[in-house]
Amino acid sequence: MPTRVRRFRAGLSAAALTAAALGAIPPPAQAADGGHPGREERLRRQLERLVAQADGPPGAIAVLTRDGRTRVYTAGVGDIATGQRPDPDDHMRVASIAKAYSGAVALRLVDEGFLSLDDTIGERLPGQPAGWHAVTLRQLLGHTSGLPDFSADPGFLRILQADPRHRFDPRTLLGFVADEPLLFRPGTLYAYSNSDNIAVALMAEAATGRRYEDLLEDLVSRPLGLRRTSLPLGYRLPRPYLHGYDVTPPAGPEDVSEALGASGVWASGGIVSTPRELGAFIRAYGGPALLSEKTRKEQLTFRPGDSSEPAGPGTNAAGLAIYRYTTRCGVLYGHTGNFPGYTQLAATTPDGTRSLTFSINTQTSKDNKPALLARLRTVQEDFACALLKDPS
Repeated sequence: MPTRVRRFRAGLSAAALTAAALGAIPPPAQAADGGHPGREERLRRQLERLVAQADGPPGAIAVLTRDGRTRVYTAGVGDIATGQRPDPDDHMRVASIAKAYSGAVALRLVDEGFLSLDDTIGERLPGQPAGWHAVTLRQLLGHTSGLPDFSADPGFLRILQADPRHRFDPRTLLGFVADEPLLFRPGTLYAYSNSDNIAVALMAEAATGRRYEDLLEDLVSRPLGLRRTSLPLGYRLPRPYLHGYDVTPPAGPEDVSEALGASGVWASGGIVSTPRELGAFIRAYGGPALLSEKTRKEQLTFRPGDSSEPAGPGTNAAGLAIYRYTTRCGVLYGHTGNFPGYTQLAATTPDGTRSLTFSINTQTSKDNKPALLARLRTVQEDFACALLKDPS
């Protein structure tokens, strides 16, 4: 087994369905379209410093869209082998932002009367453990369910470490923790769990008799014109793609873009999209376009202090498969995610007219490179201010 593959497999853990971050010093940042020259230069320098860090990503791309006009900022490379820069139409793993997509499916079904936020696991998924039956859809979407996280289960991790590309049956993932009790009484605490959105997708299937993948296409992708957004179960990424990297100094970068299959995260982390389409999704989901006013009011009922994983810019608060990021320049709604090779942010203004997507091609979280995450959040907030302050 090649040394790098051994290193990558050894790094797979509950903290990083998961893998280490990496550093490189690539070419300088670039921005497309006009803007305020001084601010543009400051943003470029921010990205340059981020990719120049010893543990920083090889590349970064930020896409700011307002009223249909887009500015693209890049630094470094999206593919070390070719030197190709990150591109807004590159495919990439959006990681836990996939939870916002499963949230969108479920909340659309609430609007259409197939589901209620008060529906329980016992009513919709009676085959799940009896101790889980009182958990509601609302609690699953808000991560207050208490469901144990299957992705931290030793049995799940043993399979993944032995074969990172193992093809799981995503509809049986909860079986890894079916013998475990709830972590707390539903609705009393917040605990971010990959199990929650697996259960959300299964409830959507049970309510409609249709596959989650088809619901995702019909309720989200097709209405929003998302032609480059998919939910693969294998390890391959559509071309072209933003390459994701792992590094463990003093070793050099290891391309882990296709090192893991997506079946082990499915509705909690398996979506593949592009920076451009990710922005279109979050403007609709975080804005008023996708949901009824009544359902959106429920979606945007926030718990202060509860953050996405990794935390987004500013002060975080948790809604239903969406987060509020209160920055020094104003409020955005969105979601973050991290996966081996990728760390993601997608955020929008509440009116859905402006969006920011921010992607780096290495993984960071509070447990994996926390100093890099702190720097990343600072840079993300500066870009958020550029989005919120610039005139329409």
